[in-house]
Amino acid sequence: MLVEVRVQSLGLDPSTNNPVVVLREREGERVLLIWIGPGEATAIAMQMGAMEFPRPLTHDLLVAVLKGLGGVLKKVTISRVEKSTYYAELIVNRNGDVFSLDARPSDSIAIALRVGAPIFVADDLLEMAAVEIADDETALVESPPPARDAPEGGIEAESLEEHLRKLDPEDFGRFTP
Repeated sequence: MLVEVRVQSLGLDPSTNNPVVVLREREGERVLLIWIGPGEATAIAMQMGAMEFPRPLTHDLLVAVLKGLGGVLKKVTISRVEKSTYYAELIVNRNGDVFSLDARPSDSIAIALRVGAPIFVADDLLEMAAVEIADDETALVESPPPARDAPEGGIEAESLEEHLRKLDPEDFGRFTP
């Protein structure tokens, strides 16, 4: 089952200084945190801030190519995670044919925001990575960020997991391009 989400915010993980996109379900309280690259975070932040540039950036170019070929982005789905890497698909309609394009979630989100397409997440991902607000307002995060985003010198998995369990989405700094 797919659940519609919205981009709640972009932040910086204070322990790694890496950008994080916070997706919140439209009809609920669950969130999914996805650690992303700075370029993709900038593209998302620029769109959220309605910033325009005189020349198209990469995601703008892809939208123009898609439209030029007669395609319409119907939705984005973030469907699975393997080895701490999330997978997404762009669901495109072209001349009545619907097809799926494999893409990174961060790129998919940046493109969806540009065309106003809905974003969906597999319910089991929201369950796996559910953030539950405990009575003491401490958030529990069940899945760690990808290993590629580990701080220089590394951090032990148990330490990272314990740190993430104590985070609340509000603990993340704001990402500004």
